[in-house]
Amino acid sequence: MARINLLPWREERREQRRRAFLVLIGAAVGATLLVGIVSHIQIEHMIGNQQARNGHLQQEIAKLDRQIREIKALEETKARLLARMDVIQQLQRSRPEIVHLFDELVATIPDGVFLTSIDQEGGGVVLEGRAQSNARVSAFMRNIEASGWVGNPLLLLIENKEKTGDGLSRFRLRLEQRRPNGQNAAA
Repeated sequence: MARINLLPWREERREQRRRAFLVLIGAAVGATLLVGIVSHIQIEHMIGNQQARNGHLQQEIAKLDRQIREIKALEETKARLLARMDVIQQLQRSRPEIVHLFDELVATIPDGVFLTSIDQEGGGVVLEGRAQSNARVSAFMRNIEASGWVGNPLLLLIENKEKTGDGLSRFRLRLEQRRPNGQNAAA
């Protein structure tokens, strides 16, 4: 029988399989590296895009913040102007009241009463003066109470004739300015 050596053929086949296996492993490693690199590039690209969007959003937010500050400043200016307008309107409404006050004081002062000072504090008025007697001060207070433009008299101080040395009593009186019912500011 003839002897045939099949070993080199089998070894050769094993060597081919080993090479094919190494090529497949190399191709798999290469494909894995390629997928990793492509994934890394794609992720870096996505991060760059998101950072660009974030930067754009930050710029727009900064613009809106400036606009909000401008709006707040305008609202503060508007509030100040409205407050000024209210003050001006109040002054316009109260303008004729001083005329009515003096007119009413002239009408309510009885004979024998003399005013030395008038101080206005908001809606209140403090009168200082001299009178020939305490009865004349009482009559003055009754006249004030009956008046339409002034009222609520309150006697703060009264000094007798003997203390003043000039034969007249000194008095201090507080009263309130008021507007009669149905009267307009323009009246």
